[in-house]
Amino acid sequence: MHLIITDARMAQSRVIHLGLVHGVLAALALLALLCLLAWALVRQQGHAPQALVSAREPPAWGLRAVEATQERERALRASVDAMARRVGEMQVRLIQLESLDERLRGLAGLPPLPVGQAPGQGGALVRDRPLTLPELNAALDELASRADLRNDRMLAIESRLVDQQVRTRMLPSQVPVEGRSVGSPFGTRIDPINGHAAHHTGLDFPAPVGTAIAAAAGGVVIVQQFHPEYGNMVEIAHGNDLVTRYAHSSKVFVKAGDLVRQGQKIAEVGTSGRSTGPHLHFEVLQRGAVQDPQDFLFGGRGTAPVSAVAAQVHRDAAARQ
Repeated sequence: MHLIITDARMAQSRVIHLGLVHGVLAALALLALLCLLAWALVRQQGHAPQALVSAREPPAWGLRAVEATQERERALRASVDAMARRVGEMQVRLIQLESLDERLRGLAGLPPLPVGQAPGQGGALVRDRPLTLPELNAALDELASRADLRNDRMLAIESRLVDQQVRTRMLPSQVPVEGRSVGSPFGTRIDPINGHAAHHTGLDFPAPVGTAIAAAAGGVVIVQQFHPEYGNMVEIAHGNDLVTRYAHSSKVFVKAGDLVRQGQKIAEVGTSGRSTGPHLHFEVLQRGAVQDPQDFLFGGRGTAPVSAVAAQVHRDAAARQ
């Protein structure tokens, strides 16, 4: 075998003479080199699809991160839905309170709310969807605003009712001797001592000595003394120029300056002073003028005044406020 090596720069050629053995070895080396190149090429082509698939699929840690994010989103959605249901329940309760508010306003004598300030809610369910967080926050803000407004109105109603209750308890509306009927009424009568016609300035309640005498209304004791005609006498001022007088007592349990409440025991029935027997003489004075006590007493039922005089007292008290 002859190998010819040419040097272009030197413009020379060199001839190498190989024997048969050397030629076979060179051919085998060349063949091995070609096989090695072919094997490398085939291996590269065989791994290319697997590499492409691996590039398309996310790694295992990426899948775990996606699943964790989805789980957090589901938990947040469940929390928002639960809060939305609670907000709906609170809205229903607030509507019930608004209805109660309307009834209480009527009892307190307050005018009804303008139309649209106490709205009802309801209707068919059409294309419902879960609330978003901004919508839930807006619903909570609106609910808080309505609750604050309702609280202010309830306080106004409470103030009015308390005022009415105080004014009622400051009126001589409770019978001072429970369970006893009126003996001598208010007005002209035959005097039991001298037999002459005379004006009776109060009501008489016959009762055994020692029977409890209660304050017809709350107030301040302004007089506690012995009077030649009234005997052991107590006078209580109730405001609005109203005074009640309790006469002929056997015992007295209060003194001038004491605060008393309606129904409090202040004395016991007796027959002191100008009297023919044990009884309570009860008077009501307005601006110093005697009034018929029956215009103020309600028979212990706590109902409204039934006379023009008592109604005028209510109007005078309201005008002063």
